[in-house]
Amino acid sequence: MTVATIQLEQTTCWCGTPFALPAEMLNAARKSGHTIYCPHGHSVVWKETEADRLRRERDRLKQDTARLDDEIRAQRERADKAEAANKRLKKRAAAGTCPCCQRTFSNMTRHIQAKHPEFKAEAVNVVPLRSAI
Repeated sequence: MTVATIQLEQTTCWCGTPFALPAEMLNAARKSGHTIYCPHGHSVVWKETEADRLRRERDRLKQDTARLDDEIRAQRERADKAEAANKRLKKRAAAGTCPCCQRTFSNMTRHIQAKHPEFKAEAVNVVPLRSAI
């Protein structure tokens, strides 16, 4: 005579009644979304199967990846624009154009010190012109 052992797993109904079912049956119901019934006749349904949960998580991760890629692209575009603006300011400053008032001076360093003392030349890397005299 052989006696088969069945592993039981306990679960609880929404009404609060604990009950046990064979573990294989309970796992199959969870995976496939099937309905089981508690001893009082209430249905216990797993509306979201494991596959649904994994699919939702995968979709969320794809959306997060796409969002991060967009943010990286936007940051690179901003950095490129800032670099282009900095390059343009350097070129204009090298030609003697004041970055604050857009006028041309032969001695821009003296002009900036006198007229724009709050201006930080290091911020745009202004190259002072040498006097031609």
